[in-house]
Amino acid sequence: MDKIYLDHNATTPVAPEVLQIVTSVLRDQMGNPSSVHSIGRSARVLVDEARDQVASLIGASPSEIVFTSGGTEANNLALLGVALGIGKSGGHIVTSQVEHPSVLNPCRQLESLGFVVDRLRVDELGRIDLQALENCLTGSTLLVSLQHSNSETGVLQDIKKIGEIARKKGVLFHTDAVQSVGKIPVRVQDLPVDMLSISAHKLNGAKGVGALFLKKGSPDLFSPVCGGNQEKKRRGGTENVAGIAGFGKACELAQKRVDSLEFLNLSSLREHFYQLVSTLISGVEIFGDLENRLPNTLNLGFEGVEGDTLLISLDMAGVAVSTGSACSSGSGLPSPVLTAMGIPFDKINSSIRFSFGWSNTTAEIEKAVKILAQTVSLNRTGTPADVNKKLMKTL
Repeated sequence: MDKIYLDHNATTPVAPEVLQIVTSVLRDQMGNPSSVHSIGRSARVLVDEARDQVASLIGASPSEIVFTSGGTEANNLALLGVALGIGKSGGHIVTSQVEHPSVLNPCRQLESLGFVVDRLRVDELGRIDLQALENCLTGSTLLVSLQHSNSETGVLQDIKKIGEIARKKGVLFHTDAVQSVGKIPVRVQDLPVDMLSISAHKLNGAKGVGALFLKKGSPDLFSPVCGGNQEKKRRGGTENVAGIAGFGKACELAQKRVDSLEFLNLSSLREHFYQLVSTLISGVEIFGDLENRLPNTLNLGFEGVEGDTLLISLDMAGVAVSTGSACSSGSGLPSPVLTAMGIPFDKINSSIRFSFGWSNTTAEIEKAVKILAQTVSLNRTGTPADVNKKLMKTL
């Protein structure tokens, strides 16, 4: 059975060009980038080239890129780095209720150390109230950390206005842009951001590598990863040379797609999918801002169907989707994002996230909708066991 992968916000397939570089480096380049001999210097060249490529994608200077083990570590470095580097107990941090766990959980840690954290509410479309943000900032505010895009709904926040508010108050601004970089244009020279998080595996790179953009002139951060002097003493540990080299290539490929406006193709796929779903399936509701969202993301509720049951049935039929953030799966709790948006529990329980990628085709989308329509219909009329038996017979 051919699988149809519609869960690109969880992770993306590694691009062939990236795989080629990663395997080549693992096979042929054994050097430690910190070593001064020629083998080590060759590894350093690969890291520096990748740093240039990552910086180019977001319009940064290479010296502003700090390599990490992924988006989670980049977010931790920003939050813990600022709070423990320039702040003190009682310092104030502002975030929102719809952030990724890699932002919310460090904030909980900081609260246990005596820091004060405000979590801004969002409206029913998932948007932050900018006036509430401005009213929240005080003389003790150290950092505003608000996401660029939400992984579950695809909703985009106005980080330009958010950054302007923070800058006017003299407050540092960090944004988690893991989901948006590589899907839409993100240029830090046009944005009042001090820190920005990126992850390789969200843009067709390998897992286990990411980066934090740290604007030139930003204060020194406390490093949660203590060790050697790598990354200008900002992140200890021998660099993942193969992963970083692949990350650089993934950013180069992403820049070509963004520059050529290929991301509009994702919007076309998403809209085609939604139009077909709306035509073939009744009782469908879309969650989140329809205008300001990632080009590849839909979060839909299906009346009378449990999301987890629908997910399993779709998986058995060869369609991979999600009921929310992969990093929050298994919690047994309703989506904190949809809950914060004020969505009733029964609707949250019926929600499925569809996130498309560059490898998806129109034929796949149309086949997926056909399977989805069959699955929803069967789930509305039978028990889960009956559904799976009937579904397998129809495929």
